[in-house]
Amino acid sequence: MLDEIDAVDWGSIPGHSAWYEPDRVARGLRALAEAANLVQAADAGSRLGGGGIVHGHNAAVFPAAVVAAPLLLDIAQQGHPAARDTALGLLAEALSCYPHAGYTRVVAPDGIAVPICCAIARHLRARTDFLVGLGKRGKSLLADAAAHWRFEIRECVADGGDTAAFGILAGSLPDGVHAAEMHLAGAVTVLSEITLEYPPAEGSPEACLRVIARHPCELPPGAILFPAECGDRVH
Repeated sequence: MLDEIDAVDWGSIPGHSAWYEPDRVARGLRALAEAANLVQAADAGSRLGGGGIVHGHNAAVFPAAVVAAPLLLDIAQQGHPAARDTALGLLAEALSCYPHAGYTRVVAPDGIAVPICCAIARHLRARTDFLVGLGKRGKSLLADAAAHWRFEIRECVADGGDTAAFGILAGSLPDGVHAAEMHLAGAVTVLSEITLEYPPAEGSPEACLRVIARHPCELPPGAILFPAECGDRVH
């Protein structure tokens, strides 16, 4: 794990120059991975929370939090119980804090410029079994992550003046009408009104959304939707 931490060029990850301190990330993660008691874990957490992945007093999150998220989850799984609690607390804080203007997104492996909160949520969902196994705290973190949903369009059909979009939903789209941003081939389109037509059946991620006042030709297969409110989050 220490090799993975050191392999990251934290200084190359962008962040607000007045708040982001790259040296805090590497030192904080190494210290947290090696922590053997509550005091050591708290000291490491203060490094990471005071300008490393977040700045707690400023309620700001940095793009480095996305890169650090799987490492923090590894620490939570393999480290001391105090390190686990600190790592989970930092992940919850990163998910709820707001990024500075100009540093609100990270580029995902598929090339999409994803809001920081949605990218962190995806890492959390990838460890669902582990987090569920932790009980109340892990489930609470997953519930927070669920609000940062992601929907991949697979097929669309016209339905009156609207479109029924069938695809794969990760997270939970709440009841009611919501705005979404649609990503396709580097372009972002705002869809002002979408609703959850059919939620996923148990054990399946397949769902159907209704996209109001949009034609199927405007919603190509392969397009990815995120909550518009996540894209608008800014400190």
